[in-house]
Amino acid sequence: MNYWLLKSEPSVFSLDDLRRAPGGRDHWDGVRNYQARNHLRAMTEGDQAFFYHSNCATPAIVGIVEICCSAYPDHTAFDPHSPYYDPKSDPEHPRWHMVDVRFLQALPRPVTLQELKQQMRQHPEIANLPLLKRGCRLSVMPVSPQAWHAILQLAQE
Repeated sequence: MNYWLLKSEPSVFSLDDLRRAPGGRDHWDGVRNYQARNHLRAMTEGDQAFFYHSNCATPAIVGIVEICCSAYPDHTAFDPHSPYYDPKSDPEHPRWHMVDVRFLQALPRPVTLQELKQQMRQHPEIANLPLLKRGCRLSVMPVSPQAWHAILQLAQE
């Protein structure tokens, strides 16, 4: 199993939105960065991801989701009425992909970005999180098993 972190603005799509979706399942669409897209392509069914609320008053890891299927073409890229439309992508040669995710659980308490930065010395395994790298704006990123377990431990404290 691989671990990931998926970022979303809660005003656009929150963990609660996913929880309320039919079966607690929805697609993760709109990724328009090649590196993040490549991470989506690397995901496999059964992988788990932290759900991270970004661009809000208190950015934080708030829950855990499961990847329900491997990546497939992101249909929003073909829709001229979608905010994620890309005229250079077509169904024959899709440029962008998405995965389906299913709500697993909210964390016992959010683990904030500020807390992650403060905990890097005590938990060096989280220091390599792309999320903590200056200028990292990826919406999809890998998480090492060591960092995954350290963050779960922080959420229990």
